[in-house]
Amino acid sequence: MTVQQENASPSATTAQAAPASPRNGAGVRRRKFITTAGAVGLAAGAGPFVFSRSARAAGRTLKILQWSHFVPAYDKWFDNTYTKEWGEKNGTEVIVDHVGIAALNSRAAAEVSAQKGHDLFMFLWPAPTYETQVIDHKEIYDECTKKHGKPIDLAVRSTYNPKTRKYFGFSDSFVPDPVNYRIDLWSEQGVPKGPTSWDEVLTVGKKIKQKSGIPVGIGLSEELDTAMAMRTILFAFGGSVQDEQGKVVLDSRQTREALKFVKALYGDTMTPEVLAWDPSSNNRALLAGKVSVVLNAISTTRAAEDEHLAIADQLGLTPALKGAVRAIGLEHVMDCYVIWKFAENIDGAKKFLVDYIDNFEQGFKGSEYYNFPCFTSTVPDLKKLLADDPHKPSAKYTVLADALSWATNVGYPGYANAAIDEIFNTWVLNTMFAKAATGSLPIDAAVRQADAKCKAIFSKWHARGLV
Repeated sequence: MTVQQENASPSATTAQAAPASPRNGAGVRRRKFITTAGAVGLAAGAGPFVFSRSARAAGRTLKILQWSHFVPAYDKWFDNTYTKEWGEKNGTEVIVDHVGIAALNSRAAAEVSAQKGHDLFMFLWPAPTYETQVIDHKEIYDECTKKHGKPIDLAVRSTYNPKTRKYFGFSDSFVPDPVNYRIDLWSEQGVPKGPTSWDEVLTVGKKIKQKSGIPVGIGLSEELDTAMAMRTILFAFGGSVQDEQGKVVLDSRQTREALKFVKALYGDTMTPEVLAWDPSSNNRALLAGKVSVVLNAISTTRAAEDEHLAIADQLGLTPALKGAVRAIGLEHVMDCYVIWKFAENIDGAKKFLVDYIDNFEQGFKGSEYYNFPCFTSTVPDLKKLLADDPHKPSAKYTVLADALSWATNVGYPGYANAAIDEIFNTWVLNTMFAKAATGSLPIDAAVRQADAKCKAIFSKWHARGLV
């Protein structure tokens, strides 16, 4: 196997309407895979889902592109162990390329423009804007569903278009987005278990900053973590970009309440540094002891543990915080693999994904519990693994055990779609919150401006028939 790397970088949910399942929602006749004797899968991956003869004759290479994982141990396992073993068992050279988060969109656009690139391309968010450039991934979901039961609602809502009845991607995992906080600082304020609400982040965070000068660390810039954090707050205060039917509803009282809160949070607890943060700034700030609380995946706490930093034992985790309406948290990232229509080894890419789900518990452990399964039966001992983690404070990772009860998708309360994707990647909400927080626009004007942009984007994708 060849490994190449470039630009290396860093309650309410359960009430949603049930989505169409891969078995009955896509309305597309399932195709059978051509099987051949002698082709074997990896571990539990052995079975009927194998290369066709033509695929094995012509597709001796499988090219995969994905991000440089925030937990380096995962890339080490994936690149040097899993893909190497899979390639040997399937007579295939697996080439894994890594890019930083910021390069994913530009690389995808370049491959589509050239109609040439990788067989498997992994986004960290739903990518429905590329629906016409990818295969229907329904049969991959079907095969995994036969073996492991239905995927989680979050996966379906992130990769299925109910209008076109097409699965524009396949999600193997999601990453919970808990609150990471300084136990020592919060204990001094009488809150040793950390915040349970956004109001506590504001009130206690203000006290911590006044006493120690250490601010709250929630981004307000044009980057991924800010996009996740602002949606989390928006949803917690009852707002959203769209409703369940895909109608733009951003211009609302709930959105204004969310902006008022973030304006107060910025003014009372934060510093202007957050206006220029990149996706790893909050990690670095917390590990350096420069902030009291961040909204981030466990890559932060794992980095402290793996690097044996003194601060590691003082980093605690809490589940999603309650806003004015609900306790809810956006997934931190949503792994969404796509297989391009122009991929040279489509059959091999399909088989790789199915075999990977068969072996997903290895991936969960390899990611140090960062990547959570989209097929829950693949990690049956997840709660025990979290509880048995040896790092201090004891049982800190058990707060993630019920992540599916509060984690939701980018298009909440509806599905991810091409309009939502464009709004996400052009930082419309990030900009709205930043302008309101800094006072560069009055709250009403910031909401109206963002709402108008959202409606224009939805109108464009309606005209293209994808929304």
